[in-house]
Amino acid sequence: MIFPLSIAELWSKAWPILFAIFFFGLVITVHEVGHFIFAKLFNVKVNQFAIGMGPAIFKKKKGDTLYAVRLLPMGGYVNMEGEDEESQHERSFGKKPIWQRFIIVSAGAIFNLITGLVIVAIMLGQQNLIGTTQIRHFANNAKSHETGLEPGDRIVRIDGMKIYSDSDISYALLRSTGPTYTFVVDRNGEEIKIEGVEFDRQPSPAGKGDIVRIDFVLVGEKVTFGRVFKNAIIETASMARIVRLTIVDLIRGRYGINDLAGPIGTINIIAGAASEAAASKGQDLTGILSILAFISINLGIFNLMPIPALDGGRLFFFIVEAIRRKPIPQKYEALVHAVGFGLLIGLMVVVSINDIFGVFK
Repeated sequence: MIFPLSIAELWSKAWPILFAIFFFGLVITVHEVGHFIFAKLFNVKVNQFAIGMGPAIFKKKKGDTLYAVRLLPMGGYVNMEGEDEESQHERSFGKKPIWQRFIIVSAGAIFNLITGLVIVAIMLGQQNLIGTTQIRHFANNAKSHETGLEPGDRIVRIDGMKIYSDSDISYALLRSTGPTYTFVVDRNGEEIKIEGVEFDRQPSPAGKGDIVRIDFVLVGEKVTFGRVFKNAIIETASMARIVRLTIVDLIRGRYGINDLAGPIGTINIIAGAASEAAASKGQDLTGILSILAFISINLGIFNLMPIPALDGGRLFFFIVEAIRRKPIPQKYEALVHAVGFGLLIGLMVVVSINDIFGVFK
């Protein structure tokens, strides 16, 4: 029998996908651990804490809680007494003060944001220099230099978008319609507005718009603990803002269904970045770490949005409850979340089908 691929070749193709699945499952597990820890801290009865989905391959009950590891390494859940149904148990979720319920529900997203922060710190710590927003020098015949930018300029805004980190520059240029840009720079302590800044552009291989070639090099700072800590916070906040702005652009119709990535597309992206990191023999982990951080932060921010069935939807009901000084009847809240869950599942199916077609293009 002749096999088209050797075991080594098969493994080289399989391990990035396995790594992506593992990380994707890990991010969701971290999210559920956040809920679980604070539920226990506030003495809520947790009926079950599961890692993974599908049939259980390991179960153990300790106290009131059944701990389970399930077959599919994607997702997980925390089942709290009285979370989705009426319960008279003294330790039920619904009987806890609203501030405790608010913390328990928001803890999952916060844990994702902290995970993203840690990954960003690792990414910055392994770099030779930490990027700034100040221009050091330009490439030969740089259009941006010819149209107004100067060495030493610290970029403050691009087309109205505030620039906090070096990664903001690329996103601002990508988000803007172009072909020219309005920069606000700090030049010798004075803010100067420069209109009509240009860059060389080339058609995107994907056929969606043009790629802008950034023709300047930014000043880099020496890596120290203080700078890593400070810039990790700034970079995490910038990634969170990118997620928010992208969602706003999606709602406004700037992006379509083909621009979304579901679990399959996300796994494909992580696997590609993992392969590139392996090709560099671990010397350049910036790409893979940046993607992992962005996915973790993305999950955290998205879950905090006031969408039914998501944590943010539950938090919205808590806010309404605090204003009204009494909870909304659980049957109505459950109905809203059920409808929202159905819509999210429908969107997930559509996006996943699109992902599958994208993989085989």
